[in-house]
Amino acid sequence: MQTRFDLTQSDIPKNWYNLLTDFPEPVPPPLHPGTKQPVPPEALQAIFPDNLIQQEMSSERWVEIPEPVREIYALWRPTPLLRAVRLERALKSPAHIYYKYEGVSPAGSHKVNTSVPQAFFNKEAGTKRLATETGAGQWGSSLGMACKLFGLECNVYMVKVSYQHKPYRRMLMHTWGATVHASPSDQTQFGRKLLAEDPHCPGSLGIAISEAIEDTVTHPNTKYSLGSVLNHVCLHQTVIGEETIKQMEMAGEEPDVIFGCCGGGSNFAGLTFPFIRKKIKEGKKYRIVGVEPSACPSLTKGELKYDFGDTAETTPLMMMYTLGHQFMPPAIHAGGLRYHGMSPMVSHALKLGLIEAEAYHQTKVFEAATLFAQSEGIVPAPESAHAIAAVVDEAIKAREHGQKKVLLFNLSGHGLLDLSAYETYLTGKLTDV
Repeated sequence: MQTRFDLTQSDIPKNWYNLLTDFPEPVPPPLHPGTKQPVPPEALQAIFPDNLIQQEMSSERWVEIPEPVREIYALWRPTPLLRAVRLERALKSPAHIYYKYEGVSPAGSHKVNTSVPQAFFNKEAGTKRLATETGAGQWGSSLGMACKLFGLECNVYMVKVSYQHKPYRRMLMHTWGATVHASPSDQTQFGRKLLAEDPHCPGSLGIAISEAIEDTVTHPNTKYSLGSVLNHVCLHQTVIGEETIKQMEMAGEEPDVIFGCCGGGSNFAGLTFPFIRKKIKEGKKYRIVGVEPSACPSLTKGELKYDFGDTAETTPLMMMYTLGHQFMPPAIHAGGLRYHGMSPMVSHALKLGLIEAEAYHQTKVFEAATLFAQSEGIVPAPESAHAIAAVVDEAIKAREHGQKKVLLFNLSGHGLLDLSAYETYLTGKLTDV
């Protein structure tokens, strides 16, 4: 039985796919918070270079991947598609379970799929320094690596609770030459204000975004870089799904249900957007499910409305499912999923009924993650494990109903730098919020 499906470097996609062109109705545009009018491209020039602004607002279905980016992609791409036969046996399920494994990248997650092109396009535009935020640290480390490869400075605002819980991610950023601050920090006016109000504030992605944007506009030759949510980030991640379509053809199967964890939406978009294209253009009947934490449930409990992407209200207003930009998420271990809102494109897909959403408590997530590790040998990141929890439930349903289903999910990163979270679970100290 073949359990691994590998492509060659010649199969690394030559283009990113832009789902914006195929939605049956357009995504509502970002609005200026003062005028409530659509944001013109020039309004974004203070924080993004023109070449990335063009991608953010592009109406082209296919966007060419520059050869220098493909050359760096070749360090880890194409990533493998594997069939989890041992997990199937452990569950005694007739389901066939496949996973696309993005944890083989140098930074250990899918985030490098966008950090590399963002660093490349900033370098091309003359940027000298990038400022960003990070939750669990996958994005910060990925951008640190990409900046080092292209000779850029990297300044990272890391959510304080993750800064404290995940020291090895911080050390990884330092290894690649990045500067890292616990957010809220004393580096920005907004951070100092929050610390004065609450010296023990655990931080949030919304706060860290505010600090990174303030840093950007107050330092010369600096631009802002975001690891999720925005259109151009989702665009870059579609290399995942484009490869997976070819690999599922190699496996001789088509998925019935496709899963991805959801925080800001980038890894979910990366796997699913090319499959959503097939739903729209070819009439495919896939169920596509975004899985989020019950403690930060923007898709399942949020409201679809215009909201700020950050806590300090410095971003344009985006139409998205949101818990409110002042929402302070609990200190769960899946730090990359502690964001108050969801990508406008992912939100639009949910609104149109192209995808579904589910939410899980973290004890259930770590139970599924541990089962996966003990069956397949890979320790998954806590974020990715949300998708695994939903897959396990779907495989059990298939067993109970005697159905042979083909399940596919994105294992977006490994959890080898998250072992303290596993220790908390294994020693019975993990609680649900």
